[in-house]
Amino acid sequence: MVIGDSELKVMKILWEQGNMPIEAKQVSVIAGELYGWNKNTTYTLLKRCVEKGTIKREDPNFVCTPLITKEEVQREEMEHLIEKIFDNSNMSLFTVLMEKEGISSDKIEVLIQLVEKLKS
Repeated sequence: MVIGDSELKVMKILWEQGNMPIEAKQVSVIAGELYGWNKNTTYTLLKRCVEKGTIKREDPNFVCTPLITKEEVQREEMEHLIEKIFDNSNMSLFTVLMEKEGISSDKIEVLIQLVEKLKS
């Protein structure tokens, strides 16, 4: 499932509320403060998220509950990025990350532990 940038901003608002149900009216206020969006913009994006199945809507009061987690979106977006930019090569992505971030002895130790965990 592909989530647009604006839809992702809506999801972040929901996740930051502790994944608890929140009225669309409250989401609109927060989105106005964070992004300068008006009520109509926020409601349009919420409805789009409902249609995509990322948010559950309950009435009355258009109460929104996230149906996907931040981690699920991160995984899907990462898979899409690896496919699109790195020709399905996790190693290419990893190489770019290591070149950008550098690799300290602490990071090496974490990587060794991860490899050991994945091997078992």
